[in-house]
Amino acid sequence: MKALILIDIQNDFIPGGALAVPGGETIIPLVNQLQGQFDLVVATQDWHPAHHKSFASQHPGKNVFETVDLHGMDQVLWPDHCVQGTEGADFSPLLEMNRVEAIFRKGTDPEIDSYSGFFDNGYRKSTAMGVYLRGKGVKEVYLVGLAADYCVYFTALDALKEGFATHFIEEATRPISPEGFEKAKADLASKGGNILPVNTLL
Repeated sequence: MKALILIDIQNDFIPGGALAVPGGETIIPLVNQLQGQFDLVVATQDWHPAHHKSFASQHPGKNVFETVDLHGMDQVLWPDHCVQGTEGADFSPLLEMNRVEAIFRKGTDPEIDSYSGFFDNGYRKSTAMGVYLRGKGVKEVYLVGLAADYCVYFTALDALKEGFATHFIEEATRPISPEGFEKAKADLASKGGNILPVNTLL
């Protein structure tokens, strides 16, 4: 069974949002079109408390995009984004949600960030998405969403670790950094991930 995972297609990650991914809104029509090709569609949602330690605002004297040590791990400091209950944390109103069976929220622990849809960055806690997918009989996952070089990439890495055949639909994602995206794609391919052109699905 195949599952499509929609990763963080939220207002704060599209132009006009607090942490906008360049061109992020352009993937939504394609993502909507892809949903009908899959047995199962699930989504992840960045869902931070207002005082999340990944926010630069929580570190006096530090600036956005600086890196700090947070509990022994490197942490990029982000603008406040996807705060629980805010419009920025909502899914884009252009994203079709009728086929989405489950939503997995991440980044809810104020002390640790969570790029992957499966685990936090320190592998302390699971979102239970892997258990859910296995319970549905899923063998293959296809990833779309934002941002390609962060949350989509780290979700793909964990999907591989969890034993799923993992496909990254390049045209249905956008990166923060094109250079970072090239490195991410090379790393995924070296670990057995499949960078898939969308025309093989539509």
